[in-house]
Amino acid sequence: MPSTARRMLLVSVLVLAILACNFPVAVLSTQDPGAAFTAAAQTVAVAVNQTLVPSFTPQSFTPVSLDTFTPLPTLTPTLSPTPNSTATPSVPLISVTVDTNCRSGPGKIYDYLGGLFVGQTAEVYGKNPSGDYFYIHLPENSSIYCWVTGQYATIVGNASILPIFTPPPTPTPVPSFEFSFAGLDSCVGWWVNLRLNNTGLVAFKSFSLTVKDLNTSVTLTSSGNGFTKLTGCIASAILASLQPTKVTILSGPAFSYNPIGHKIRATLTLCSLAGLGGQCVSNTITFKP
Repeated sequence: MPSTARRMLLVSVLVLAILACNFPVAVLSTQDPGAAFTAAAQTVAVAVNQTLVPSFTPQSFTPVSLDTFTPLPTLTPTLSPTPNSTATPSVPLISVTVDTNCRSGPGKIYDYLGGLFVGQTAEVYGKNPSGDYFYIHLPENSSIYCWVTGQYATIVGNASILPIFTPPPTPTPVPSFEFSFAGLDSCVGWWVNLRLNNTGLVAFKSFSLTVKDLNTSVTLTSSGNGFTKLTGCIASAILASLQPTKVTILSGPAFSYNPIGHKIRATLTLCSLAGLGGQCVSNTITFKP
């Protein structure tokens, strides 16, 4: 028999013996004997459980006071500063450090249409194939689009995305000039000096001059390549080509007499090529030396 069963049997016998000693003389009863036996068994089971199950002593519990509770610190998120950014304009903008002409095409040969001035900005819509002229919207006149040089310009925005525009045909330059009496000089004979001003877009390289004394009907002519100014008996200046906007002095043919006080008519023809070739234009003036 296992040891545990023997212990159970021994405990049961001892309990029954104790109960037998303490009970009074049994009185016959009509109660069901099975019920008494069941109660005795339950008593034995309770005794066994009290013997086998160890006693448990509850530990004391100290409640935590809410006053002594330290809450966790509240975390405040640190925001990184938003970097300042300069928006790149969708249409590039141009400004200049020097007042700049705005023309009908990319070059001085084209007609003047307006100006882009210091302190102004203009929208840029294109550039020429070489990238040194820009097609802009003129700030002072919204109906005008024209070309400015990039020589003095600053572009804000991505100029590399600008479309390349084919320049318009260059206008056919028209030669023009003005001239006037500039003085009378002499060495061997007397001649008039004429002041020439190239007011057109074509350079001049040759001339033909007719000078007529209206008082005496004496007519003198001269022609040549380049322009010579005489001071006394010395050629003090020789200019091979009279460029646009430039000024020079041309000395005429010499009279054998002093024409001072006479009425003189001078007809001058200037040509763009040597030997009176190319484009030619003529003017006439009348004066008294």
